[in-house]
Amino acid sequence: MIMVTGATGHIGNVLVRELLSRGESVRAVIPAWEDTTPLDGLAVEMVEGDVRDIDSLLQAFKGSDLVYHLAGIVAITTGMRELLSEVNVGGTRNVVQACLGTGVPRLVYTSSIHALVEPPHGMVIDETLPFDPDRTIGDYARSKALATLAVLKGVERGLDAVIVCPTGVIGPYDYVPSEMGQLMINVATGKLKASVDGAYDFVDVRDVARGLILAAEKGGTGESYILSGERITVDDLMLMLEEVTGAKAPSFKVPLALARAGAGFAPLYYKVTKTKPLFTSYSVQVLGSNCLTSCDKARRELGYSPRPIRESVVDAIQWFEENGRLQPAVLGS
Repeated sequence: MIMVTGATGHIGNVLVRELLSRGESVRAVIPAWEDTTPLDGLAVEMVEGDVRDIDSLLQAFKGSDLVYHLAGIVAITTGMRELLSEVNVGGTRNVVQACLGTGVPRLVYTSSIHALVEPPHGMVIDETLPFDPDRTIGDYARSKALATLAVLKGVERGLDAVIVCPTGVIGPYDYVPSEMGQLMINVATGKLKASVDGAYDFVDVRDVARGLILAAEKGGTGESYILSGERITVDDLMLMLEEVTGAKAPSFKVPLALARAGAGFAPLYYKVTKTKPLFTSYSVQVLGSNCLTSCDKARRELGYSPRPIRESVVDAIQWFEENGRLQPAVLGS
């Protein structure tokens, strides 16, 4: 039996689909309030539990051959430090304890590229960089660094655990949707009125799911593996979305310095407009950060091989259309 926390999330539900396609038996820990729509129609056993409640994990993990821990809060806005600490850090400590307490043979933890210390521009981001919560940017990154260190402490106590660090995840089965999914929808429906300078590395959610499985099969105990995809500028991404959707991408672009200066007003704007935050202080900072990322270690040791970003964009847009998130007339041929 394979156990998955965070199974209703973007990576989580795609991982469940991939595991089921391979004939695996999957059990998912689902909080009582969670929307299980992403798992509708899938032959997955769902048990009630919360990573903040170790007793529920001890019960759920019994008899598990492998645990994939993906449950966590992703935040690009401020004011969520306490929740990030409870879920991302405390929840991961509970998962580690539950794995040790129930004798789970292996844990695969999904961390983040932002949990690693970011080197200066021009230097490659790889697994030689440390996980240091005091040298990360923002509360989210700090929480993921602290959680990763909790997993490594579990390894010191005898836990067989592997860590993966994805970059920006995009692709189909994005039910919520994610910030990048919402950006694609906004471009396709003409709702995005401006873009910003910057660049980032994006990876297909299906490649991350397969990377997690490869990490479980081949990853070294206590090792971390970066699951990156392709670096693309915001300008090139907008052009790609324009070509794929047939909708006109915004022609107005905000310089990075101006975007940084104005990002402080973003929370009020998104609150007033009741829209999903996209360009916040944190996201603008990320777009201007070093995103020169290498997945060579994962390629070499795991056999990981990410697809081109255009394929991910095309498939994501198609999925949004098929699931009623876009007006078909907006899309090009």
